[in-house]
Amino acid sequence: MSITGILCLLLGSLAVNGYAFGTNKFEEEVNKEKAAIKLLREVQRGDYKVISTAELQDVLNTEKDVLVIDTMPYDASYKKGHIPTAKQFLFPIPEMIEWQKEETADKSKDDFLQLLGADKNRKIIVYCGFVKCTRSHNGAMWARKLGYTNVYRYPGGIFAWKGAHNQIETVE
Repeated sequence: MSITGILCLLLGSLAVNGYAFGTNKFEEEVNKEKAAIKLLREVQRGDYKVISTAELQDVLNTEKDVLVIDTMPYDASYKKGHIPTAKQFLFPIPEMIEWQKEETADKSKDDFLQLLGADKNRKIIVYCGFVKCTRSHNGAMWARKLGYTNVYRYPGGIFAWKGAHNQIETVE
């Protein structure tokens, strides 16, 4: 058997066992499970709904008066690319049990209420960067705490939006 044949056989056997190039499919699954459970528990604590990339695309194409909120820093993220029509309101990464102005760039609950508007049934969709980012959890949770009933978290965030090759807007 040639060296090439032996290498192909060896690499194939490693891939079958899940260890090709340092990847262990079983450990990867444990990490996926941790992320899924973390997201589920945040959704349960926040009492909001979740929306997928495809569902968000559909909502933006078919519904009017939807508020989309980007919860990431203005200069470092929002300016460089956000979902079309999204408004920016910074939230911290750690879970925000109480409203502390210094965690939200000196913005108050009243500032957030003003952004959310008077219609407590308005569809509100909150996102951040990616699934593990919890800024969107804080935004969605606080919208619910403030009495809004139709609140969604878009966990995939701007990374999933871009990954699906959707249009983004920037600020000059």
